[in-house]
Amino acid sequence: MSQPLDKLKTSPFQRQLSIAKTSLNIGKNWAKSSVGGLLLSKEQRAIQKHQLLQEQADYLVSELGKLKGSVVKVGQMLALYGEHFLPKEVLNALHTLDASTTPLAWQVIEHSIRQELGDRIDDFDIERTPLGTASLAQVHKAVHKFTGRQVVLKVQYPNVANSINSDLAIFKNLLKITNAVPQTKALDDWFYEINHLLHKEVDYRLEANTTKRFARYLADDERYIVPTIYDNYSTDRLICMSFEAGVSLNDESLTTLPQSRKNALGHAAIEIVLRELFEWGEMQTDPNFGNYLVRHEDGIDKLVLLDFGAIKQFDEHLLTIAKGLIQAGYQQDKTLMMSAMTGYPFFDHLNGKPKSDMAEVFLMACEPFAKPSTLDSQRLDDTGSYRWAGSDLYARVMAHAKQGMQSLEFSLPPKEMMFISRKFIGAYALLVALDARTDGDALMAPFMTAQTAKTDTLT
Repeated sequence: MSQPLDKLKTSPFQRQLSIAKTSLNIGKNWAKSSVGGLLLSKEQRAIQKHQLLQEQADYLVSELGKLKGSVVKVGQMLALYGEHFLPKEVLNALHTLDASTTPLAWQVIEHSIRQELGDRIDDFDIERTPLGTASLAQVHKAVHKFTGRQVVLKVQYPNVANSINSDLAIFKNLLKITNAVPQTKALDDWFYEINHLLHKEVDYRLEANTTKRFARYLADDERYIVPTIYDNYSTDRLICMSFEAGVSLNDESLTTLPQSRKNALGHAAIEIVLRELFEWGEMQTDPNFGNYLVRHEDGIDKLVLLDFGAIKQFDEHLLTIAKGLIQAGYQQDKTLMMSAMTGYPFFDHLNGKPKSDMAEVFLMACEPFAKPSTLDSQRLDDTGSYRWAGSDLYARVMAHAKQGMQSLEFSLPPKEMMFISRKFIGAYALLVALDARTDGDALMAPFMTAQTAKTDTLT
């Protein structure tokens, strides 16, 4: 773990100054390399440029990680959506923001906890080394002295909530200076949506209530564990919840599980995504592996769901479109898919070959939810289940998406669709890591039945 930070730059001026210094250092290094490369061959200059770009991208991400807060969140989002317009070296560096582990020093965190709990902090024995760190908060395990109950305290970094607006302005200005992304209304809408989501994410009363709501959704399903919220020790900037043991999804022990157990875990993980869309109308949009644990208990493997901050609620119009896309994907019916691609300008502006190409992308992305009989047998195992790890799905979808966008001027997809796709990308990565196999019929049957019943009622 990195050396703990003794303080966090929280004022807009401090954060702007830090970014300015970072940009200046990057500019100086580029200038030096330009002078030093005058005597190099074309091939040597290309190698030097690649190495320097990777070094500078890593440096930029390291500095962003120290700032924490919403600057990091936006960087993480760009890592997911920058495939079409950012250099590979920058993307590689941005992806490491998810793994940033630089914690705040204990004395800073203790002060923040005391500010929230007052004398009630003395009700706990708190471990000084954090269980985990993130862009907005740090998590510490503790024991409640009077009950012996193990809990975790998720405490927000100082003044993070107050720096969201200035952070987004800083990041947008960086994009403008570097010309990384066209400055369009779609980008403005995207930043507005991120701003709205981040302000919700730093409201820990809201997160506590959302956690309790998802616990009710899953109360009768033994495959899932949602932490218990302790309201008497929770505030606007701190959540006290039950400590839930489990192993990380990155733990090598999961790779040695029998195939049937990996399949069950994978089915449970992807089923939640479908239920969020088809039943609940709200989605946890942060698919970070750190938000999940696995615990073997009562003879089954259970998914521990840890974070409900990045919740996005969707209107019925968007849900109808998303359901239509997935149902067309289940049938692997291109005509049905093209009919479902309507209702948003991004879709409505597509026609001819671009629309046909994009329909192919959506059909491919929906392979795991398709009728096994509609898929190439090489995507399936001997039982007819979809082989996630052997599918190369993400790479194929991205390659086709890039190809499909070549005939169009780049535009961002609808902001709501971006949050949904972010969740699906994370879920896909999870099932690939597990080497899970899932049955499209078994996954989709409850939702196809529910949709048919709804249609029958309306008619």
